Amino acid sequence: MTAAPPRQAPPPHQFQPQRPARQPAAWGNSVLAPVAAGLATVCAATSLTGVVAGWAWLGYVIVATVLVACTGLALRTLRTPTLVVGLAQLAVLLFLVVGVFTRSGILAILPGPAALAELNDVLVASFEQVRTGLPPVDPSPPILCLVTIAIGLVAILVDTLAIAASAPAASGLILLCVYAVPASLSNELLPWWTFAIGAAAFAGLLAVDGSHRHRRWRNREAPGLGGSPGAATAPIAVVVVALLVGLVAGSGMTAIGTAGRLPGTGGGDQTAVSGGLGVNPFTSLRGMLDQGANVELFRVRGLGDDQRLLRAFTLNTYRPNEGWGLPEAMPAGVPANGPLPAAPGDNGTAQSREIRIEPVNWVDVWLPVYGAPRNLANISDGWFYDQTSGSVFRERRQAPGPYTEMASLAEPSREALRAARPDPSEVPPIYTEAGQVDSRVVALAEQLTRSEPTTFDKAAALWRYFTTAENGFTYDTRTAEASDSDALADFLLNGKRGFCEQFASAMAVMLRALDIPARVAVGFTTGYPSSGYRSITSQDAHAWVEVYFGDSGWVSFDPTPLADGRGYLPPYLQRDDGPADSPSGESGAEQPSASASPEPSAGAETDQNAVPLPEGAAQPNFFERPPAWSGWGALIAGLAALVLTVATVLLGRRASVLRHPGGGVPDWLSWLVGLLWVVSLVLAGWQLHWTFALGLLSIVLLGLAPSIAREFTRRRRLRTIAARQSTAANAAWDELLDECADRGITIPKSDTVRVAAQKVAQRHHLDEEGKDHLRTVVGVVERSWYSPADPTGDPEFASAFHGLRQSLRRSAPVSLRGRLLPRSLFRRR
Repeated sequence: MTAAPPRQAPPPHQFQPQRPARQPAAWGNSVLAPVAAGLATVCAATSLTGVVAGWAWLGYVIVATVLVACTGLALRTLRTPTLVVGLAQLAVLLFLVVGVFTRSGILAILPGPAALAELNDVLVASFEQVRTGLPPVDPSPPILCLVTIAIGLVAILVDTLAIAASAPAASGLILLCVYAVPASLSNELLPWWTFAIGAAAFAGLLAVDGSHRHRRWRNREAPGLGGSPGAATAPIAVVVVALLVGLVAGSGMTAIGTAGRLPGTGGGDQTAVSGGLGVNPFTSLRGMLDQGANVELFRVRGLGDDQRLLRAFTLNTYRPNEGWGLPEAMPAGVPANGPLPAAPGDNGTAQSREIRIEPVNWVDVWLPVYGAPRNLANISDGWFYDQTSGSVFRERRQAPGPYTEMASLAEPSREALRAARPDPSEVPPIYTEAGQVDSRVVALAEQLTRSEPTTFDKAAALWRYFTTAENGFTYDTRTAEASDSDALADFLLNGKRGFCEQFASAMAVMLRALDIPARVAVGFTTGYPSSGYRSITSQDAHAWVEVYFGDSGWVSFDPTPLADGRGYLPPYLQRDDGPADSPSGESGAEQPSASASPEPSAGAETDQNAVPLPEGAAQPNFFERPPAWSGWGALIAGLAALVLTVATVLLGRRASVLRHPGGGVPDWLSWLVGLLWVVSLVLAGWQLHWTFALGLLSIVLLGLAPSIAREFTRRRRLRTIAARQSTAANAAWDELLDECADRGITIPKSDTVRVAAQKVAQRHHLDEEGKDHLRTVVGVVERSWYSPADPTGDPEFASAFHGLRQSLRRSAPVSLRGRLLPRSLFRRR
């Protein structure tokens, strides 16, 4: 066998770009480069205005980006390896997050076990808020922490790609994912200026890099056009890594506000009502609560058999064809932790009831209360009580702990309400303003109340109008198609179909049209009895009307025709001679229905910690709601995969450039990197829904199918060779030809063994050790084909073939494309 001719050394000028090691360092040490990369990151982050309210988060983003840029600049000045620089930037980001968002850090910033546990709680709260909140979410501490971590990681990736890898164009993939998140989730178009400044900053980054390259390569041949294969494929590897990271980051971050947006997550029927009749805050509340399964929100003890509506907040502002909403600014209120000023209608003579409320899955700015609250205990500072609206609130969302309410649940009699002569001037004017109400609505309200002598009778007449049997109103989660320009008139006269927010809105506007003070209350129905408490779930979210009656205060009227036992009919609206005269035609007693929870059988063991759900409701399970560790798992797996991918690229590039005989990337490292990417993708997809994770896994497995099939064939042949079977020589030769095909060199079947061996040695640039192993393999193959003697008796055959494969890996490593789509699968046998 003829030895491969020695390779000619390339002209000296081709090695010039690699010889002076200070050239790359000059680019990395330049102040302009990290400044341009950091500015591009911050400008891209301004797109988060579509998913996060306010501008407080931008300060955290700027601080994180500056720390990342300064850390990278300082370490690169000291000629620190790229991998160490990236790890140091991750450490600095962790110190920032621990110092700002936890109180248990060692020396305030170092992460200890307590700090990591506290940080885990913050991130769990942030994942829940972004999963269930409607954009834009409030900039609560958990959201600020999540934004800081996310944009900090983006800053590290952009800094690494633009400076360490000298591939700023590839960083555009990462920045594009930052824009994709708010663009896909926001209900409105993002402001034009965020795209303008983002594009300008990215163009500036490319211009800075282009100027550097022009100065560096002005009198030399541009790199990548005539260098080694390793140098030519390095930019491709960088782009592939950036694309994979972008996909992981994009799929993970789009979990924001996805409740009800994917198959199986529900919430599809609770979208904002077209036409402007909807109660906007109630729509947002339902969007937050509906997660595809009935989720328990509160456990209430102390009510006994009494049924009451749990009020979260009230709405006093109505805008025609826009709907009901909160005031532009909430009143200052008084601290809610302790005795509270008397609510309207509470003269202090009624008995106080102690009600213990345990929030289970409630995170909001509102603290729901019953009746007329007199005292609140066991609540943290920062909660305030507004006597006029009857609401307890705070500035930022929080998950409150169990609290105790002392309240008056006394309800006025029908006679007292009929005797009341409420004066509209006793309440703020906002409670009687209705704007320009359609004349048909005013005429209908006057017609229904023309013969009613008192304010109570007028309100009761309007309440009775929303009946199913007599007037055709239907409770449904979908409203009828609009057929009139005025949403209110269309609902009352034509559609007559909707859910509680439409009924409450319509009745409150009709009352105001008669100069009767009214408002819309948002909260929860009575819930379901359980063992020792009442369970209130996300299915109980409700809206009703409260009417002002002077000394009796604000009195509840629920016009929604509920027929499932969840409605509450107060005594002053019940008839004395039989069934209640209600829109649904039901009595005030709690009705058994398919929604009610069955009583446990005698002697049966009950789980006191179980979430009681209505019968037939799907239990939240491991697949519908991702486990708490899945978010951390996706982050850790993605970071590990990123670090190992960079290490793999650097090892492969170093082995290719230096031709180190022991260099190259180990097989186990390549498989580990691939496995970590798959795990991170699946766990990130799980944050959206298990079907999305399954789809990602299916796509990955489909993409890896050729590589898996090739690996299966390779291992089968290697077992044949190791076992020294009669077909070992044929298996070795087939595997050698397939190895060549995977590397882009096809050996014709018409070639003799020796001619083929010469092509293998020459085209793959085998080293001397590899050529020796090739001679041994060729000799065994020839004897197996042309000699009757058993060639498998050669004890050096298996080790020689293994050494030949190792030589091929050193001299001609398989490209990424060759691994994912092996050409040997399409080689003719």
